[in-house]
Amino acid sequence: MFLRSHSKPLIRLLLPICLTLVLLVLVVYAVHSTQRQMAAESLRLTEESVRRAAVQCYALEGAYAMDLQYLIDHYGIRPDTNRFIIHYQFVGDNILPDITVIPQRQLL
Repeated sequence: MFLRSHSKPLIRLLLPICLTLVLLVLVVYAVHSTQRQMAAESLRLTEESVRRAAVQCYALEGAYAMDLQYLIDHYGIRPDTNRFIIHYQFVGDNILPDITVIPQRQLL
């Protein structure tokens, strides 16, 4: 009987603390997961915008741009060069360039 009377206040104290810790861990995991998904989506959108600008250049001018700077200057793309490295390899006037976008942090 002595143990029962002391265990109930202890459980009443520990239960809210444990539930709070579990909720905190779940929130941190959800935030981290969302940030990872947003970074992946941003990378995909950056690559897609460069590719679309290259195709638009080909459709309007009859040849692909020789470099990324031409697309930036003439087709209005604004890639975030602080977050991404964009590899734009011109292959030929009528061959889609090799376009690769990688996050800056992968190099570290």
